[in-house]
Formats: sequence, C-alpha cells, structure tokens
Amino acid sequence: MSKAYPSKLTRAQYEVLSELLPAAKPGGRPRSVDLWEILNAILYVLVEGCRWRSLPGDFPAWQTVYTYFRNWRLDGTWISIHDQLHEWVRIEV
Repeated sequence: MSKAYPSKLTRAQYEVLSELLPAAKPGGRPRSVDLWEILNAILYVLVEGCRWRSLPGDFPAWQTVYTYFRNWRLDGTWISIHDQLHEWVRIEV
C-alpha cells in the first residue's frame, strides 16, 4: 500500500489487532497477502462507503479483501475485535 488514506492503520495499531486475527489454516497454501493491507482495505470500504469493486488499485484484489471480510464476519472475528476494542476504550476512560 503506498497512499495514505484517513482509514489507514499504523503498524503499531495493527500489532494490537493482529493478536485478534485467526491464524492461517494448517496444511494450506501460505498466505500471499499481508493482513495489514487486508485490514486497511476493509476499513477503507467501511469508512468511505464504497463498493468492494471500487477499491483503489493499491489495495489487494477486491475479491481477496471481501473473502477475508466475509470469513471473519462468519467466524466471529469482527465481533471479538469490536468487543476487545470496546473493553480497552472503557478501561482508558
């Protein structure tokens, strides 16, 4: 990813969230994309309100991004990220 978008996570922010992301499936093909780029692409769609197919070209392919989003939604990853972030914010306040 080369451009700076308002929704872009820093590497430090990603390191906090990376603990909450599921590991790659054992025995499968190694991941060829960086999950930091996937998260940034998902956040871009959510913040900008654009279609998946309208992702800028400096993100991974929209099909890949959508597949990760869909799988994380179905397996509860998004809920666990939300709950953990909510807890951290409540502790800070």
